[in-house]
Amino acid sequence: MISIIIPVWNQAGKIRKCLDSILEQSFLGFEVVVVDDESTDDLNIVLDEYEVKFQEKNIDFLVIHQENQGPQAARNRGFFNSKGKYVIFLDADIMMKPDMLEKMLNVLKENLDRSYVYSAHKFGFKTFKLWKFNAEKLREMPYIHTSSLIRREHFPGFDENIKRLQDWDLWLTMLEKGHTGIWIPEVLFQVSAGGTMSAWIPSFAYKLLPFLPKVKKYKKAVEIIKNKHKLEP
Repeated sequence: MISIIIPVWNQAGKIRKCLDSILEQSFLGFEVVVVDDESTDDLNIVLDEYEVKFQEKNIDFLVIHQENQGPQAARNRGFFNSKGKYVIFLDADIMMKPDMLEKMLNVLKENLDRSYVYSAHKFGFKTFKLWKFNAEKLREMPYIHTSSLIRREHFPGFDENIKRLQDWDLWLTMLEKGHTGIWIPEVLFQVSAGGTMSAWIPSFAYKLLPFLPKVKKYKKAVEIIKNKHKLEP
């Protein structure tokens, strides 16, 4: 079984499309765990509506409410309350293609030496095609999205002290334990603008516009990750 874990904070307007994409999956051997990080919008109304929809398909749909602690704590809380052999973390702004879970699961079953599987994806009109897993490249830069299917026994948990680039930190931590990934060269999900990836800016900005606040924050986050994992600056 797959555990789909969704941390959410004030995303009532986006999570409907995410949950609809889950209901449309060709593979239905999963549970859904939503962790509400003390939202103040109409999230509860939306979740109550979808709880009925998932129950109609005999799919477990668990909602956990916690005091606001941030997405890493919410993801970890969801994991500890899940029971799937495989786990995947979605944000409320992600819409999966109908065959995403099926394709990812098949790849992991066919590659027992790999700990997780990731895919190409879209953010708005931009496509992040990515490339085959490369440990050296991973040490140099973040390129694997959080929404990857992971073997439960290899998931180390998110470092709740890391506030940005938590996905890069996760994959580097797993790499240090000998756990590697495998790539599916297909776009299997889309991220809508205004959510978790809304801070994305074109690559040229990092060189030409170093004074931008977003660029400064990104470079500081990179420095924190590299220091933690003892990587070359």
